[in-house]
This record gives sequence, structure tokens and C-alpha cells, in this order.
Amino acid sequence: MASSTSIKETIGDLNRDSFVSLLSKLIGEAKYVQNNPPELIPEEDRIVKHVLDLLLPFSTTTGGGPLIINHVTYVPKRGNLIIEYPGTEPGKIVSFVGCHMDVVTANPDDWDFDPFSLSIDGDKLRGRGTTDCLGHVALVTELMRKLAEVKPKLKSTVVAVFIASEENSSIPGVGVDALAKDGLLKKLKDGPLFWIDTADKQPCIGTGGMIPWKLKAIGKLFHSGIPQKAINPLEMAMEALKEIQLRFYRDFPAHPKEQVYGFAIPSTMKPTQWTYPGGGINQIPAEGTISGDVSVKDVMQKLQEYVDDINANIENLDTRGPVSKYVLPDENLRGRLEISFGEANSGVACDLDSRGFHLLYKATEEVVGYVKPFSLTGSLPLIRDLQRLPGPFVSTMTDFPYVMNIKHDKCALHSCDRSSSRLPICAGLMATYHAKNEYCLLSDMCQGYRVFASIISQLED
Repeated sequence: MASSTSIKETIGDLNRDSFVSLLSKLIGEAKYVQNNPPELIPEEDRIVKHVLDLLLPFSTTTGGGPLIINHVTYVPKRGNLIIEYPGTEPGKIVSFVGCHMDVVTANPDDWDFDPFSLSIDGDKLRGRGTTDCLGHVALVTELMRKLAEVKPKLKSTVVAVFIASEENSSIPGVGVDALAKDGLLKKLKDGPLFWIDTADKQPCIGTGGMIPWKLKAIGKLFHSGIPQKAINPLEMAMEALKEIQLRFYRDFPAHPKEQVYGFAIPSTMKPTQWTYPGGGINQIPAEGTISGDVSVKDVMQKLQEYVDDINANIENLDTRGPVSKYVLPDENLRGRLEISFGEANSGVACDLDSRGFHLLYKATEEVVGYVKPFSLTGSLPLIRDLQRLPGPFVSTMTDFPYVMNIKHDKCALHSCDRSSSRLPICAGLMATYHAKNEYCLLSDMCQGYRVFASIISQLED
């Protein structure tokens, strides 16, 4: 069996010309894979076509092998791809999952260049999807093509999974959720799984959980010129939210492991939207609703307790001005609050003792020159769901390459599930994620390719 050094040399470096050529074709489809239902439904098979054009000549069905290719479609024009390079030892496997073939929307009028065609400015490769995530689709495609060309004898099977419908979850049963439900990812549990959709060339070892919440304040409608006859729900909601936030940050302080995992901020609760039924500017409305999100799972019971206590003591809530009040004794009216929650998304935390993490750590150090793992407070429910599949998964998130490990017990961090080892990797730029004027660096992508090669070669030892 070849040594890890010879495997790395055989895989070599990224073919820049082939990569840029493929990426140009993919970015040329970006307009048609924007994901914003119901107006924009992506057709991921447009991306699939270009990947298959490159890989089918090396498939077992059309080109004599060695690649095993499975094009899996649950919704017309919205396929997924599972590409497998077989190893020699049963049960040994490494997978690169999560390269998604849809993108967020882009308005050409807001960009300094055409978002739907690849343009090159020195080291910059510019266009919608270059970082998130068509650049990584092209990168992993080039990796699988190279394996198929040079045919290294590997102990571990290498699997790449390109998925549909990552940027919007309002239409279920299209992408990785359906693949997992059908058992098509089951065998990946036997080895490190690297999730390819993050950035900045460093291991992402954790993500935060998130719970949408709505705080509804119910007061009394009245003319704004006679405010003493009203219970102003807008004032009540603002004061109540302030009190709830004060209690939240008291009860959920920063966790000691947040520094270990590299979280930039602790658990938070913040408003993001305000709605009310409408009416004239001279009318105090009957109700108003503040919406937002909170980044811990076990907080729901506490938030309900806060609201119940404020309702029971609404007369003690701070008011605003001499006629501001939340109780009208003569009318036997009391303002009240109602809190409700959307679906909770748990965070994930890497098992820092997992083999997958150590593989990624060593590869990053070797290629980039330093390792500085980090965590995000944004939620990644697709990774969480993969972590919950039966079996000792090794999981890693990657946007350069990025590794994540998970165990099936609760992590000590407030909102994280720990599960086997799913690790995120990749070579995009976090500053351009979902942003206008998106770009990636070709030099970063070259390093990302070398990280993949290092991980594969380490598994030979």
C-alpha cells in the first residue's frame, strides 16, 4: 500500500485552469439556482450537468470506472449527486458532504460586476456562489476527477455529496434531509464526515442553536390624544423586552467553554422585527408584536417564566411618562404579554478528541501554516440533523475544509448537541458570504485542495 507521502504527491495540486473553467460554467448558472421560494425555485440539475460532464467519463457506468456516481432526484430538476471513489478496505471511509448547488439571491443593480458570470481580478474569482458554495462544488469535483485519473490505491473510500436546497428549508424533501431519510448516507457514519460549507481556511468546530420567538403585547386601543384611556402595547412591549433581556443575560452568562471553542459572542436574545395591526398615526394600537431569536435551547421555559411573572406584576413594569400605564383599574383592564416560539434548532459542537478533528487540524497546520479553530453563532440545522443519525458519526464542517465532531449527548455549551464527528472545511471568505460583490481567492482554493489531499493521505497511516 502506498505511503501517505506518496498519496499526497500523487493527488498533487489543484489544476487551476480546469478549476476556473468549471467554476465559470457553474457561476454562469447562478441566476437559475437562486433559492428564494416561491418566486425563485432553483434548478440544481443545471449544476449537476456540468459536474457530470467532467466526471462521467470516469464512471463505472459510462467510462469504465473507477467512480460510482448516483444522481438522486426527489423533485424534478433538483437533483443531488453522490460520487464514490472506492477504497480497498471495507468499512474505511471519509466523506466530503454539504457542497450545495443553490445560491442566495443577487440583484445585479447592487453589484459592481455581473453576479451571474465569473470575472477574474488578479487572485479574486468574482460572482454569486464563488464562496457559497459553487466554488466548493468545483473544488471537490476537481478532487474527485483527479482521484479518478491517477487511481491511487487507497485504504479508505472517498465520498463526495453535492446537495440541493441548502439555502432555504421551506420546501422539505429535496436535499440532504431526503438523502439521509432514504439511508443513502448511512455508510458515511463509519468515518470522518467533513461538511463543506464554511470559510476562512480554519476549522469551524461549533455552531450556535437558535429559537425564533414572538412577544405579543396586548393593550387597549384609543386615540393618541387621550393616552390616559389607552394601554399602549408598544411601550409595554419595549419595557417588557428590556426586563426579559436583563433576566436572560443574568441567567445565561457566557459559558467557560466558549473561549475553548472560539465563539466570538455568548448566547444572545435580541429583537429583529416589529409588527402591529396598522392604523392611523393618531391611534394607539391594541396590540404589537416583537419578534427575534435567541441562541439557546433550554431557555424557552425560562422565558415563559419571565413573561408569567411580568404579567402577574404588570403594574410594576417601568412606564414612560406621566400618563403611561399598563393597568386601567376603572375598566378592570390589565395589559398582558404572550410569548410563543418557532422550531428550535440545536447547535453542534465538535468532539475535539475525534480523529476527524485531528486530521483536519494537522492538515490545516501543514498547508496554511497555523491553526485557529473558531465557532459560529449562526445555526446549521442540516449538520445537526446529520449528527443525529444512528451510529458513531465523525463529522466535520468545511468551507475551506472545516471539521465538526458530534456525540449524541448534550454538550456543555448552552445550545449544542455533541455527536460523533462532523467537521466543516473550506476555502471561501466569510466576509463575502451572502453579500453583494461575492468573491473567493484562487490561492485559498488551492490551499483547500491541498488540505483535502492531506486528510486523504493521513488516513493511509
